[in-house]
Amino acid sequence: MGISELSNISYDFTGKTILVTGATKGIGRDVALTFAYAGGMICATGRNEKELGTLTDEIEAAGSKCFTYRADLANSDDCVKMAEYFAGEMPVIDILVNNAGLSFPETLVDLDIEHWNTTLNVNLRAPAIITKIIAAKMIMQGSGSIVNISSNAGIGGIEEHAAYCASKFGFHGLAKVMAIELGPHNIRVNTVAPTVVLTPMGKQVWSDPKKADPVKKQIPLGRFAWPAEVSNTVLFLASDAASMIHGDVVLVDGGADARLY
Repeated sequence: MGISELSNISYDFTGKTILVTGATKGIGRDVALTFAYAGGMICATGRNEKELGTLTDEIEAAGSKCFTYRADLANSDDCVKMAEYFAGEMPVIDILVNNAGLSFPETLVDLDIEHWNTTLNVNLRAPAIITKIIAAKMIMQGSGSIVNISSNAGIGGIEEHAAYCASKFGFHGLAKVMAIELGPHNIRVNTVAPTVVLTPMGKQVWSDPKKADPVKKQIPLGRFAWPAEVSNTVLFLASDAASMIHGDVVLVDGGADARLY
């Protein structure tokens, strides 16, 4: 759905190069487009060549440039090749957004081992591999900003999300190490952890009030998040306005984590 009407906050990323993983759908697509509307040049990765082409057209229509690389981040070799490609082709990568993620809702007793492996590979191993390569380039540059897209499922447990929660709890730990090790190189690292986000898929999954209403009742603001509310947070954390914010997990969950019970 492109940039939401909620994206009315102005940032200027002219001259900046931003690498976004999982950029063809959902939050990643909105993040890529929002950076593009703010003047940034986008490096985008996704699994579908046609969707990457559509994203390129939209970004170019916004007046920005887009470079793409098709990769399946469940495959470690694809992670390495993609990151090395952009690290080699781009003179500078100013911002890395580790966004790609997936989930297979199922109870623990029904856990499919392949689903577990794929979830951990995409949600945890992929950002570790990609950051390893891109951060090395940022160290040579002398600066950079990394924003990880996680979930409030990395803060507390959710039924039928054993693998997903495990991956996001692990992602938060990985991000803390990123911050400790990369901060001395003038590379800031932060993590955004939203609740349910009303991407096209999110709307489809959470369209049934019987499923959605009990979850909304646990959110003090009483609703789910819009993609632009995540994108605006990402752009803020990547901007100079957040120059002393480092190693943090910023919840975009309407106050859900404020509850004790």
